[in-house]
Formats: sequence, structure tokens, C-alpha cells
Amino acid sequence: MGFRKKYWFLAFLFIALAACSPKIRTPKSETQKQAEKEKPAEKKPVRKFTQASISLLIPFKLNEVNLKFMSKADAEKYAMPIDFYQGFKLGLDSVTASGANFKLNVYDTQDDNAQIGSLFKLDNFRKSNLIVGPVFPEGVKYITNYSKLNNVPVVSPLAASEPSDFNNPNLISIVNNIDLHAKKIAAYIAKTFNPANTIIVIINPKKTEDEQFAIPLRKYFQSQTNKFIVQEYASAFTFETKMIKGKQYAVIVTSSDRAFVLPTVEKLYKLKNLPTGGYALNLFGHPLWSKQNYPADKLQTLNTIISSSYKVDYRNPNVINFVKSYRKKYGFEPGEYAFKGFDEGYYFGKLMSTYGEDYLEYLTKEKYKGLHNSFTFVYDDQLGYINTSLVLLRYKNFALNIIE
Repeated sequence: MGFRKKYWFLAFLFIALAACSPKIRTPKSETQKQAEKEKPAEKKPVRKFTQASISLLIPFKLNEVNLKFMSKADAEKYAMPIDFYQGFKLGLDSVTASGANFKLNVYDTQDDNAQIGSLFKLDNFRKSNLIVGPVFPEGVKYITNYSKLNNVPVVSPLAASEPSDFNNPNLISIVNNIDLHAKKIAAYIAKTFNPANTIIVIINPKKTEDEQFAIPLRKYFQSQTNKFIVQEYASAFTFETKMIKGKQYAVIVTSSDRAFVLPTVEKLYKLKNLPTGGYALNLFGHPLWSKQNYPADKLQTLNTIISSSYKVDYRNPNVINFVKSYRKKYGFEPGEYAFKGFDEGYYFGKLMSTYGEDYLEYLTKEKYKGLHNSFTFVYDDQLGYINTSLVLLRYKNFALNIIE
């Protein structure tokens, strides 16, 4: 993003947001009942919005902005909220172009619950048909009571939190929680490997975040009819002393701590490539590895697979068109959060435009394959709507490629 363009966007945003009786029923005859069964189901009439209202809660933190003395480094700190907002707006504009009508209210949460609470009194906010945000878990937790009391759906757009942290039946969780990642990996192993000759090894240093990945893995394999041998070690060096030649190993490393992962990858690579004949190893990693830097040649040799909520294919014509449109409208390249924003803006805008006031009834029916994210929602009457769409990526040709 160019410094000047980001500077002027922030200046514009600062100005814009500152301005901002009982019925008696007779029993039916058998003939009537049969006729009703044979009668084709009538389509439910769509109750269109006159103007759908969406409130977008983003932590621009304009209260911290000093435009007069802003440096390039300062401007870069605001890339995430700006990119997400601009992507979301472009997605919504794409739906509006087909005749839909939206009112988008944009609020700066300042990443402050008191600021979020002040919105509850605003007339425009109270008329929201959908709230997107807050971005961070504490804000999502803070808005839960408001969402429940007013029966308004709230989208958690970026946080990979457990829905059980909020217990909000009106919550729409976009980013897959770690349980879903673990189940995706475990299901792939169960489908691909033979329990007769495969040992599943969980390498788990047992920090809190490591256990969050390990617990659903254990539960999954314990629930399987075809039982795998599952072993767990604190490190690859302990695992080495227990290895058996001739066995196939599916090794899952639950850590995303680079200081732990890097020597673990190095050790597993050596065990697979021993001069005297290595062990049959296949590696499965933490979803955060996609944002970290590890030796690609070693990950490829280990047939490394990770799960991910997203994958952008820059050869896809729709992606190419989005990048061109974003450049033309904003003057710089779209980042990761611009893609996320577009997919969410387009998906929810299209849903509300198509199904009107009953759009939530179709959330679990309408799947979406986006530029960055894909959406397949399930509903839980305590936890709300949960996106279960994930992909598996394998390191090959020095890149991450979708395999499933």
C-alpha cells in the first residue's frame, strides 16, 4: 500500500466517521390430508428488504491517529482494518450492482469495549439487520448480550476463537477453530492410511496452545472403529528411541512455535533419510505453519500436509478480476484481509438480497466458494452458525497446493 494513499484514506476516514382471538379448527378428513401430501410444496414468499442495514465494526483506532506526524511505519499498522473495510465494501458493491440496496454503517470500535457499548444507543446501529464485527475476541464477547437481547446476528469475521467462548446462538463464526482443523487432519489420516501397518504419532510439547490441537486429535482416533495405534511424545528425539523399521508413521506436530518446530522438522527429515535406510514418515503440521518459514525441501520430502481456512489461487479469473478492480478503485494491491473482506461482504450481501428478511434460514443451505475463503455453515442452538469449510494443503514444487 502506498504511504500517501494510505495517509489520505485515513484522513478521509477520520472525517467520514466523525460525521457518522383464538381460532377454531375443525379436524381434517383423510381425503384432505392425502391431498395436502400430494400437493407440491409452495415456495415461501421472499420478504425483501426495502434497504438492508449492515453495521461494520472495525478497529481503525482513529483516536490514536496523528495525521500531521504519521510515518510510513505508523500507516502500515492500520493496513488490516483498512484492507478489510475496502474489501468488504467492494464485495457489497458487487451485489449492489445487480439492484440490491444496502445501508452500510461503519463504526470505529477503537478496540475498546466502552466505545462498542456507546453504539448500542445509536438509532442506526439498533436498526442493523446484520452486525459484522467486532474483530477481536474480547469485543465479540462484549457484544454477546446485546446480540441475544435484540436477536440480531453478529459475524465474527477474523477471530479463530472457539464458539463455546461466547455461547451466542446468533453468532456467525467465519474462521475455523482449531478443533475443526484437527478433525480435518485426523479424518484424512483415517481415510488414507491402513491401521494394520500405521502408527500415528502426536508430537506435543504440551503448552496450552499445543494441547488445544492435541485434544480433538486424541478424541477423534479414540472414537474410530478401526483402531490405530496412537503414540504421543514430547519431542521427536524421544520418538526416535521408540521407532520400528517397517512401520508407516503419520506424525502430527501440534506446535506452531518456530523454535520447537524447526529442529523437529530437521530431526524427522534425518530419520526419513538415514544412510542405512530411513523410516517411512509422513508429516502433518499446525495450520499456522502456512505463515511461517521452514525449509521447503525438507517439508516436501516429508510429504507435509497442513489444514487451512483459505487459499488464494492467483490464476483464477475471478481473483484476477478482483485484484484489477481493487487496484483501480484504491490504487494499491489487495492484502489478505481485503480478500477476506470481499468474500464476507459479497456472501452476506448476496444472501440478504436473495432471501430478504429470512436470509438466516438459508445460511446453512447456501455454500460459497470464494476468492479466499469458502463457507459451509452448520448450526448449533447454543453456539450459533459455524463455518466448517477447510482445505488440506501439501508442500510440493516449493509451494502449498490444495489436495482436498
